[in-house]
Amino acid sequence: MNDNQYPITAINFSTYGASFVHLDQQGKPLTPLYNYLKPYPEDLQIQFYENYGASDRIARQTASPQLGMLNSGMQLYWLKHRRPEVFEQIQWSLHFPQYLSYLLTGLPVSEFTSIGCHTGLWDFGKQDYHEWVYKENIDQILPPVVSTDTSINTRVNGKKIRVGVGIHDSSGALLPYLKADRKPFLLISTGTWSIALNPFNSTPLTDEELQRDGLHFLRIDGDTTKAARLFLGKEFSTQVKRLQNHFAKPEDTYKNITFNPAVYEQLRAKKEHFFCFELIELERVAPLENKLSDFNSFEEAYHQLMLELVELQVAAVERAMGNTTINKLYIDGGFADNDLYVNMLSQHFTEVKMRTTQSPLGSALGAAIVLSDKKINKKFLKKHYAMKKINANH
Repeated sequence: MNDNQYPITAINFSTYGASFVHLDQQGKPLTPLYNYLKPYPEDLQIQFYENYGASDRIARQTASPQLGMLNSGMQLYWLKHRRPEVFEQIQWSLHFPQYLSYLLTGLPVSEFTSIGCHTGLWDFGKQDYHEWVYKENIDQILPPVVSTDTSINTRVNGKKIRVGVGIHDSSGALLPYLKADRKPFLLISTGTWSIALNPFNSTPLTDEELQRDGLHFLRIDGDTTKAARLFLGKEFSTQVKRLQNHFAKPEDTYKNITFNPAVYEQLRAKKEHFFCFELIELERVAPLENKLSDFNSFEEAYHQLMLELVELQVAAVERAMGNTTINKLYIDGGFADNDLYVNMLSQHFTEVKMRTTQSPLGSALGAAIVLSDKKINKKFLKKHYAMKKINANH
């Protein structure tokens, strides 16, 4: 804002979900930002479901797989029952995007996309907080719910600025496509998590979908988007390090490897898994440990790794698709630059138009678009996202 080259008129935020900042009566944070990968106490989880019903029923109602701390509502339950002296001091619990907005506005609010991202808080059938939230009096520390496109006029550095209330990153990444493309499409937002988002499918989640990390997200207007998550980026990083160590290759060697159709077809014909995934817990036939000695080169092993990861990605996309007819598949985020990932995916979806985007800041752009009056169309996507068509016969 101190650089006159940029006349800032509005500010908004996108962050990952599953995190709360708990404020005391003076508006100061009471706790650390808890890591959503922390293990959840098993006895406390059992207590919760004994009080409020079977886990599969709660999961269906809240469109949230049972994920422990990743269900941020369960963080609040944990705080109340395991840190009651802290819980009693909480004036407001803010989702992370709304906390960043609060730092500039001083106004505590909640909004749909943060509430509706596998929190376990929202009853999608009733379109209200779940009954357990009210019975635990947790609703009293959750600020009023406002629309995601709400902005607050305030002064920042002496200038009049509109400050948005923040948006969950996956919803932010989806928004530019929703604004620009009215025909049915599916977006794969890739990074640490790969999330297949289908805004044209709001069918209720089945038990099988919930068990395989299927969920619903709330969009900015409170409508539903069906999604399927995969811990793709984290698993990828873990396994690539193992490959580099095994083949004594320098870091980032994989970035120089391009898709080799001959190697791919040779490996696919074997119909065998060679990798034991550490962080992706979906059921699959796999060895008890990686069989890296079966490969002649880093390139071959890397192709096999991507083949197995893309196999799971295809299944996630198909779960998000359901029975909807999808004409186009967008890929954004880090894996849009991964030549093997993109080309292997294209081999499975030959009847669907595939586009990759070269905009790694899709979530931030979505946060900006929430506050913008600018009309978004396909030309906008082509211009700002550097869209690239993917040919399945590459």
